[in-house]
Amino acid sequence: MAKPSSPFSFLDDLFNRVGERLQPPAWAVAEVQHRAVLFLNHVLQQEPEAQQRIARQKGRVVQFHWRFVTMKLVATPAGLLDLAPDNAASDLTLTVTEESPFGLAKATLAGDKPPVRIEGDVQLAAEVNWLVDHVRWDVEDDLARVIGDVPAHAIATGAGRVVTALRRFVGKAAGPASAAE
Repeated sequence: MAKPSSPFSFLDDLFNRVGERLQPPAWAVAEVQHRAVLFLNHVLQQEPEAQQRIARQKGRVVQFHWRFVTMKLVATPAGLLDLAPDNAASDLTLTVTEESPFGLAKATLAGDKPPVRIEGDVQLAAEVNWLVDHVRWDVEDDLARVIGDVPAHAIATGAGRVVTALRRFVGKAAGPASAAE
């Protein structure tokens, strides 16, 4: 019996074809990577324990890879991250094996980690895993700095309800498909 196709299989196929043919210019990729590093460092600066763990890994390079997207980060002595030079050898390579962006979104909404292939230093991989498990962006705190505590709390509460509803929906949608497999 053939496996039933996902309702998003058409969109997955379209995403694959577009992603293979259209590549952003190098300057745009570099700009997005720099913004991602700024965001990650902003989040890390709110967690002193995370900064201490990263500082112990200074100079170590982690390469993240998903489909046609690759990013190399190096740990700094300050306990933050920076873009590693393109020719830097990776101490650890993390490759997300879920090809579908919709599969990744579904796993994220369900509260699961995406499937990842790990190659390289096991201790560095354990530190990265600790960061993933323990470091969270305090959106409400950042929003409160801009619009005040009460509106930020109201927005965060509303967003939390939306995320909870999406997780329930994804859980219900995944239930029958999982049982069929």
